[in-house]
Amino acid sequence: MILRAALVLSVLPGLAGAVSLHFPANATEEVVEVTPMDSYSIPVGPWKDGAIPTVVAEGAVSRSAWRIGAAGLTTLQILAPLRDQLTAAGFEILFECQTDDCGGFDFRFGTEVLPPPRMEVDLGDFRFLSTRNGAEVVSLMVSRTAQAGFVQVIRVGPPEEAAPVVTEAPVMTAPSDQPPTDFATQLDQAGHVVLTDLTFETGSAQLAPGPYPSLVSLAEYLKANPTRTVALVGHTDASGSLDGNIALSKRRAGSVLERLVSVYGIPRSQLDAEGMGYLAPVASNLTEAGREANRRVEVIVTSTE
Repeated sequence: MILRAALVLSVLPGLAGAVSLHFPANATEEVVEVTPMDSYSIPVGPWKDGAIPTVVAEGAVSRSAWRIGAAGLTTLQILAPLRDQLTAAGFEILFECQTDDCGGFDFRFGTEVLPPPRMEVDLGDFRFLSTRNGAEVVSLMVSRTAQAGFVQVIRVGPPEEAAPVVTEAPVMTAPSDQPPTDFATQLDQAGHVVLTDLTFETGSAQLAPGPYPSLVSLAEYLKANPTRTVALVGHTDASGSLDGNIALSKRRAGSVLERLVSVYGIPRSQLDAEGMGYLAPVASNLTEAGREANRRVEVIVTSTE
């Protein structure tokens, strides 16, 4: 539930030009959606008592997601330069939070977030910022995976103004004194990794052609550790029967297993495929975003040494 405040920010033509956010050169725009006249409920406080306090901004709304191709990035490292650009351009900070301070899981699924894989949000590590400069409103949702950083930008401004664009700012990399949290490190330390870039044919257990960087990383990990074993575990949302979902999730995990064997030459002895259906959700099945997050394949280390 989103708590809408009485204030409505009406954006009128002819005001100051839109801010252009300078993204690093290794950032790519994954998706952009522009609506000439729309509204956006911008969070101005954390999830509390079942709701997020918001104000409604009206005008031309652009929603975009950016991927920064570098491992080991922190969410603060991603957010800080963008926040500095906004404040330098005269934007006031309406609200800023990190994961639990935002309201955690409830905040993530209580506000607008573009769907994965275009925008990935780690429920245990994300930051949010909402800002305003007169008639222009900009919010940022920042998160990361082991391989990349992700930024969602939602801007409300005059209809004739352009959305923020990427520029040739310096390439962003992880701090030199912080070892990258690469796929192998994350798998060893956490014991599991969600393969977030996988896609399946609609209504099918067949893995789409790809390529998938996560499978390349997993294959490299297994080749470097030939005595290590993993389980590929499929998950679904709660639509349909439990038996049907368990069968579908196991078939999808099996499709990933076959790809690792046939394309990457991984021995079957290192792999297992299982299905959990909807028994291990990572998000609420009451929302489309939550159901999409629950539809996933996860790799779990099963070796004990």
